[in-house]
Amino acid sequence: MKTTELELDREVVSAQEWEAARQQLLMKEKELTRARDALAAERRRMPWLAVEKDYEFDGPNGKASLLDLFDGRRQLILYRAFFEPGVVGWPEHACVGCSMMADHVGNLAHANARDTTLAFASRAPQKDIKRLKTRMGWERIPWYTITDDFDKDFGVDEWHGHNAFIRDGDKIFRTYFINGRGDEAMGSTWSYLDMTALGRQEEWEESPKGYPQTAPYEWWNWHDEYGSDEASAKVREQIRRGREAGQASDGTK
Repeated sequence: MKTTELELDREVVSAQEWEAARQQLLMKEKELTRARDALAAERRRMPWLAVEKDYEFDGPNGKASLLDLFDGRRQLILYRAFFEPGVVGWPEHACVGCSMMADHVGNLAHANARDTTLAFASRAPQKDIKRLKTRMGWERIPWYTITDDFDKDFGVDEWHGHNAFIRDGDKIFRTYFINGRGDEAMGSTWSYLDMTALGRQEEWEESPKGYPQTAPYEWWNWHDEYGSDEASAKVREQIRRGREAGQASDGTK
């Protein structure tokens, strides 16, 4: 690609002046972080909406209920991705925006470790979803076929969006919904957990009494080592050294 001279009006300063300017912005960034944390705390206090209808999906192993999509975990985040006849790119591609969303999905082992499942749902048949996942490298994402009015009932029949659910035994509740530009921030473990009813489940969070919480950092692990006591012990020892050196915060900074 041919490079051209930039014609930008910018002041060039010394290292000390540059750092002073950065510190001014850093104060605003910290304010934004705290505001984001406060918003997530409000989400955790949202009322829940009982899901009364029985929804059915097609999955790689056959018919599946909404409860099945939890995969045994307490929480479910279900993203409506547009991959079906009539969508630009069909049948080779899903919607370009939904495809970018899938490209941003991180390793799901970390959300799973917080009792949270992420899944995608589209109206395309499973054979087409399987082909698409293989072509695009999205094998890690559980992806189901919508067969009824789920998309219409949950505000995603004409546009994309993330619906968050929690279950109490076999009872399912809708806890939050993010769509539009809100979807831009999704894709990381933190963005997914922050939209759920239980949050990151770390002790520094402002959560209702009785919510599950553990010390920050200590539940983290390599994505292929969750469930390994030996690996977890090594992680905790590293965190202990960081705290003793004053370099590992309690998660509120």
